[in-house]
Amino acid sequence: MTRSGVQPVLGERWSVGRENEPNPLRGSNGIAFGPDGRLHVAQYLAGGISAVDVDSGEVEPVLPLGGPVCSPDDLAFAADGSMYVTDLNPGLVWRRSPDGGLTVVARELRCPNGITCVGDRVFVNEMYQDGRVLEVFPDGRAPVVLTGGLAMGNAMQLGPDGALYYPHMMTGEVWRVSPEGGAAELVAEQVHEPVAVRFDRGGALVVLSRGVAGIVTRFDGDGSRTITRTGIAGMDNAAFDAENRMLVSSYGSGGLTRIDAEGPVRPVVARGFNGPFGVAADSDGRWYAADHFRLGTATDELGAEAGGPLLSEVGGFVHGIAAEDGLLHITSQFGDVRTAGEGRVRVRAAGLDGPGGIAVAADGALVVAETGAGRVLRIDSADEVTALAEELHAPVDVALDEDGRCFATERGGRVLRIDGGAVDVLAEGLAEPQGIAWLGGELFVVEVGARRLLSLDPGTGAQRIERADLPVGVPSGMRDPEPVAAQGVPGQPRAFAGIAATADGELLLTAAAEGTVLRLTRG
Repeated sequence: MTRSGVQPVLGERWSVGRENEPNPLRGSNGIAFGPDGRLHVAQYLAGGISAVDVDSGEVEPVLPLGGPVCSPDDLAFAADGSMYVTDLNPGLVWRRSPDGGLTVVARELRCPNGITCVGDRVFVNEMYQDGRVLEVFPDGRAPVVLTGGLAMGNAMQLGPDGALYYPHMMTGEVWRVSPEGGAAELVAEQVHEPVAVRFDRGGALVVLSRGVAGIVTRFDGDGSRTITRTGIAGMDNAAFDAENRMLVSSYGSGGLTRIDAEGPVRPVVARGFNGPFGVAADSDGRWYAADHFRLGTATDELGAEAGGPLLSEVGGFVHGIAAEDGLLHITSQFGDVRTAGEGRVRVRAAGLDGPGGIAVAADGALVVAETGAGRVLRIDSADEVTALAEELHAPVDVALDEDGRCFATERGGRVLRIDGGAVDVLAEGLAEPQGIAWLGGELFVVEVGARRLLSLDPGTGAQRIERADLPVGVPSGMRDPEPVAAQGVPGQPRAFAGIAATADGELLLTAAAEGTVLRLTRG
């Protein structure tokens, strides 16, 4: 309702089209073939586990979103058919019995990540500086530490020599240790950003890179290495089918991809957006979407597919984004604001508490909603930071009109006008307003709790429903997590439905409930 209590007028003036296809498998991480022959996929960002028929690409939820397992990062199957899952954020390991029952078998681990089964024995490592390799037990007794000193562990597997092989992600190394413990042994060094250590059906050691080029390193019997660049950014894990074809997941863009022995790459489940969150459009009509681990676009010359990787040099954990004069300005869940362009990245502010939406003023200054601190900030060309408003209730996004007046949404339901140090309430009682944009003398606000787009008169606050039944917010059943940092690394992001105006008078809106960017055209 508006401040006067008048219901908004319904008058849909916009047609809606998708810029990309929905993502059925967002944030794909650990993968393993189950007893039913399907490939099971842990989805850390989404908070669920799905099973994929690798021939048809059909995806079926196994542990649905919003269940007790909140951040599954890897999984493995024991000989008795039980599925074991590492739940990274709360530090748990779960067992799902063949009849579907869930029990916790280990607690208080430090970012448990890689997991593998040897018969009915279960081994886990920690994605933690000075992490450990442990054996955990189905009856819940205390884990046994096999070795420590891991520089961030991840996907591991038993090798043909009977040792457990695992990566040190931060030092570019592969190590091994006996399942009975003892001294760990360095196997390989100078491996490109290793994230998963696997063995194919013939026993060859294969290591995946988490980098942008999608490098796969195969170690031959004579100690030589074969390097393949797949172009799959942010790979996370791999499994080999009965024909020894490698299937890989991507934490960066989800989906599932098959890599045949002779080299061709074929999508089994197409990659796409994990969110997306913020969105921006430049003067040439090109759009960019902030997608937590990366930026994405649908423009062919910048990314081969909708949601493809783009501009990795800006760093990860991106949430808000603005584009102006050939530059991209982003907010990061690391707590900083960055500007990227002309081959370099400049940190504009650091140490902020949950920076969200961002806008660019006529003089080039940046205006940022600092959600956690309850402030709206201005960052000038010299990177001096000043507060335009303080003591707000979790500001989410900001927009500027032609005169430089600032407007902000608050998570609690208000839209504010900030001008000359004064803060006025333009609208209140909205259901979780998030993205806000200025176009043609009007404000446009994504009211996520009501799944609709509103326009607001900037003077009176009068509202109009521009579009209803939008797929915004989190997917059905999924939690909207409180961000949890592990070792200083941001975890699952909060949902954010961004909106941006294009140069030709259209609107772009992020629809995280289905993993798309929507284009709204007056019709």
